[in-house]
Amino acid sequence: MKNLPTFTSPIGPLITRYLAMKRASGRRAVSMAYIFQYLDRFLVSSHAADLTRETFLAWSESMDSLHANTRAGRLRIVYHFCLFRRREHPDSFVPDTTQFPPWRPRPLPYIFSESDILRVLASTERLVPHKASLLHGAVARIGVVILYTTGLRRGELVRLTLGDYDTTDHVFHVRRTKFDKSRLVPLSADTVAELDRYLKARRQAGAPCHEDAPLLVHNHCGPFRGYTGCGLGELLRKVIRAAGTRTSRGRPPRIHDLRFTFAVQALSRWYRAGADVQTRLPALATYLGHVSVLSTQYYLTFFPATAEAASERFHVHAAGWLCPGTVEADPS
Repeated sequence: MKNLPTFTSPIGPLITRYLAMKRASGRRAVSMAYIFQYLDRFLVSSHAADLTRETFLAWSESMDSLHANTRAGRLRIVYHFCLFRRREHPDSFVPDTTQFPPWRPRPLPYIFSESDILRVLASTERLVPHKASLLHGAVARIGVVILYTTGLRRGELVRLTLGDYDTTDHVFHVRRTKFDKSRLVPLSADTVAELDRYLKARRQAGAPCHEDAPLLVHNHCGPFRGYTGCGLGELLRKVIRAAGTRTSRGRPPRIHDLRFTFAVQALSRWYRAGADVQTRLPALATYLGHVSVLSTQYYLTFFPATAEAASERFHVHAAGWLCPGTVEADPS
């Protein structure tokens, strides 16, 4: 099937059939395909003849450095594949889900302050251009600006092309991303100014300018090419570490925390402006590319900033009817 990766392990043909079945049922299965690529490469490198209890355990142990929730999610995807396989091969191995890592509460995301962002942007200016990386400083800066001001996912950002930027209306056309959704993302005046600055540097560096050219490019290995999600992640983590920003646990924030920051700041602005937050949530869900408001609520954990704004809203609302003398005496 089109766009499916090639699997070379002994169970590779069955993995291909399984993913084809998933896509035929309407799922893109992009993340699922990546996970099966990891499994397939592991089986090939370990010269495994099949997916057995021993090889599955060894693969699980090879992911010990990952968060327990990430490991459990990957193992569960392969578990469902094994159930699919058992339909044709009743004696084939199926993992015991009770042995998977227990689910842990997700860590509280870090919300970047304006001073945090200014320090991160300052650290991008210290990335000096050189022959093997003419634009890495400019890419790091515009990457932080876009993620902070639009709430885009990192994968969405690296897939943007020059043609996806409408220079007249100043919007990004984010095409067929997670959940197979497309959307238009308006840009603020400051983001447009930063983007114009980046595009000028991009032209001066001699990067390709046709509409299908990636927006974010590098020349680490010769000609200009687009960033991968991992490549951009490594670059942005570098400037975040250099800025000295740390969470309460002493660790650098995650890049995904920029998306959390965007959502929480939008909520806080609405509270302080006196807007009806509940009626605005569908708009935020659309902007973030969620399938429903329920997905958006994942990003709106009870942070101090939103708690304070909500408390102020309640105080103003309640002041009119909780005045002295307005509460009736208890008839008892």
